[in-house]
Amino acid sequence: QVQLVESGGGLVQAGGSLRLSCAASGRTFSSYAMGWFRQAPGKEREFVAAISWSGTRIYYADSVKGRFTISRENAKNTVYLQMNSLKPEDTAVYYCAADTGGYVSNQQYEYDYWGQGTQVTVSS
Repeated sequence: QVQLVESGGGLVQAGGSLRLSCAASGRTFSSYAMGWFRQAPGKEREFVAAISWSGTRIYYADSVKGRFTISRENAKNTVYLQMNSLKPEDTAVYYCAADTGGYVSNQQYEYDYWGQGTQVTVSS
């Protein structure tokens, strides 16, 4: 079993920044691909960013490219999402997810474990 716990969400004004963290349990975190997804009120959950186990392959949704940065520290079993230039449309619950198969993907079905989510609210 892998447990994922997100933190770092909150309320921020448009143009501001937040850094989300996702702490994972388990000794094989370094072999997992990790992803961030989000779900806005009344909308389906969508892909935000993903990173390979080594950190050498990274993908972003077009809507966040250039503003968000995903990174990981395998020694700390933690993945991060640095969010800059936030917009009201970034308001959502943000989830981290682990793909134990190690494949970097923007598809939710590829991910085996999910956190409970952290709320990000961007005011205009």
